[in-house]
Amino acid sequence: MFATFATAWKLPDIRKKLLFTFMIIILFRIGCVIPVPFVDAAGLKSAFTEATNGTFFEYMNILSGDAFSRATLFALSISPYITASIIVQLLTIAIPALERMSKDENGKKKLNQITRYTTVALALLTSYGYYAYLRTLTASATGLDHNVLYNNGWFVAVVIISSHCAGAALIMWLAEKINENGIGNGISIILFANIIASAYTLAQSIIEKAKTDFGGAILYGAVLIIILVLLITFVIFITNSERRLPVQYAKRVVGRKMYGGRSTFLPIKLNMSGVMPIIFASSIVSLPSTVSALFGKTGSYTWASAETFGQKLIWFFSTNSPFYPVFLFLLIIGFSYFYLAISFNPVEVANNLKNNGGSIPGIRPGKPTSDFITKILSRITFLGALFLGIIAILPFVLNLFMTLPKGLSFGGTSLLIVVGVALETVRELESQITMRHYKGFLE
Repeated sequence: MFATFATAWKLPDIRKKLLFTFMIIILFRIGCVIPVPFVDAAGLKSAFTEATNGTFFEYMNILSGDAFSRATLFALSISPYITASIIVQLLTIAIPALERMSKDENGKKKLNQITRYTTVALALLTSYGYYAYLRTLTASATGLDHNVLYNNGWFVAVVIISSHCAGAALIMWLAEKINENGIGNGISIILFANIIASAYTLAQSIIEKAKTDFGGAILYGAVLIIILVLLITFVIFITNSERRLPVQYAKRVVGRKMYGGRSTFLPIKLNMSGVMPIIFASSIVSLPSTVSALFGKTGSYTWASAETFGQKLIWFFSTNSPFYPVFLFLLIIGFSYFYLAISFNPVEVANNLKNNGGSIPGIRPGKPTSDFITKILSRITFLGALFLGIIAILPFVLNLFMTLPKGLSFGGTSLLIVVGVALETVRELESQITMRHYKGFLE
């Protein structure tokens, strides 16, 4: 990986793209610390820490690089853009008119425009929900028992909602600029930068521990680093794993030339759905505690201390409950099959192979090929879902043996995103280097 970056840096045009991408990341991180008016940032930080343990807001804070807990300009981060892209992608599969549009260059531009409008609409809706959530928080931890908003008037609401909506739109523009003038994968690059920035919380917890117990902090940090290295190695191995189905193309003569007659393979990735099942599952299982946080019904409960049905429900779906990782694991497996069903069509693949004169040895073209691919996909998807589930619930298992820093409840998801983006970026750079026929790289 480092050799690829070193080689890319030697090429002037790719070096310009890298520098442009770094500049966009710096501008983005500056926006993550610009405060929004009428918000007590210090009070919000303390109140957020107390009120969001185990909720989806904690996950959004990781994706925003700790900007969500400070209500800064880029507090919503890239989430509205990601959600809009997913919605448009699903609609493209479900609506034939949009599917035809996606196969045309002008149609793709229209779909991009639809994605932008959807992003703004979602950002406006999310900004209002975020403002409503801020109104429920009290900055009591700072010594002043007041709301984190200095004023609850309509003008304050308009300013805060407009600022966060504009910030989300600006992030979308920055991501598209990385796609146009940078190294590509703008959404992934910004998400990567945010998660790396959130790692500061982990380092800070180790530093605080070192002030009271230096030896214990060193051992604690060493154990975390060893676990992290092993996890990264495991994630890279699984991410690059694939099942290769052999494909044989028949020979055919066109004029005086002969085409086909070659053997290739159809790669099926072990983890085709990426981190999407974890994101969907985390959203669903964290919904009760998130809704309770929106209405100000927060607190850390146990089954014994919970008095009302609502409090017992909050405990049941909180990260402190032993049922949370079980539900999360089962939902990840279910969403893995669901996401694969809407993103991969074995019938279309089988028809493409048949139309191009290709076939899987021992399998007849057409429906038998489609059924065979479906059977292989079912087995591969189950293994990939198990992998995602293990990575997602591993922090909860480790927490039984050692006290993990706050924010690592979603550490498995963050690790998958970071490793996936790093591998994707390296592949993108390698393809750009190969297109330029760089002699040292090809050798």
